[in-house]
Amino acid sequence: MSALLETPRSSAALPGSRSARRDRGRPQRAPRRGMLATISVNGLLVVGSAYMILPLLWLVFAATKDAEGLYSGNVFSLGGSLLANMEQLFTQDGGIFVRWLINSILYAGIGAVVGGFVAVMAGYAFDKFDFRGKRPLYASVLVGVLIPNTATVIPLYLLAAGMGVTNTYWAVLIPTLCNPFSVYLARVFSAGYIPNETLEAARVDGAGTVRTFLKVGLPMIAPGFVTIALFQFVAIWNNFMLPLIMLQNRDLFPSSVGIALWQSQVQQNPEFATLVIAGSFISVIPLVIAFVSLQRFWRSGLSAGSVK
Repeated sequence: MSALLETPRSSAALPGSRSARRDRGRPQRAPRRGMLATISVNGLLVVGSAYMILPLLWLVFAATKDAEGLYSGNVFSLGGSLLANMEQLFTQDGGIFVRWLINSILYAGIGAVVGGFVAVMAGYAFDKFDFRGKRPLYASVLVGVLIPNTATVIPLYLLAAGMGVTNTYWAVLIPTLCNPFSVYLARVFSAGYIPNETLEAARVDGAGTVRTFLKVGLPMIAPGFVTIALFQFVAIWNNFMLPLIMLQNRDLFPSSVGIALWQSQVQQNPEFATLVIAGSFISVIPLVIAFVSLQRFWRSGLSAGSVK
């Protein structure tokens, strides 16, 4: 006669046991490690936000003060000289700041649109075509991403001097038409936005290479193009070294170089401090307008690039 032995189960494992009811009654505490991670991440975000927002906030308040108010009183307090500062800014030296602002819009606008289009074409070619020397050429693009722009200013100046285009608009415009980082982004966006099957279908329907890119590829990669153009716009708008080296005529200066020229005169004439602050305040406005008006495109473009 055999006996069946059953392993007794612990009462803690039974759903209706006393220990199970007691465990259900206890409040569940979040792990300490998770709480510390949350606090650390949020703290870093707050510090980073303050680092980016406080200077802009200070600029807004400083633009409303006169030269004496800039160095006295509360930093984050409004003054009563905003209109006077704006009037002085746009009338100084015959209104040359308006010319500088137009130059910045010209350099950044053409560089963003034309340079972004060139980058999209290059990235599309690197992604969708196979050709001899593709890997070495793309490796050179990646190497170009690692080289800071300031390191290329002197070679670009020597090239421009050899071509006789220094102290002209072309000296600043031509180098902005090719950006290695924009080409890299364009290749990522092309791989994420444009399926190969769609291009094959267009070719089966009789579309050539150029028509396939313009009619099929370019509309699909439009968010990526806007993202690249915005990055180009900001980089060219804030560019300082290239126009400083290339240009000698004040009428060709962008706003960044012009404001720096006024900044160099603050020691001799403290009244130029209000011009520098007011000019910096006006120079930020086009960037804000560009990002706010095109945010739905560049946000979707960044999301696609990050997923890819």
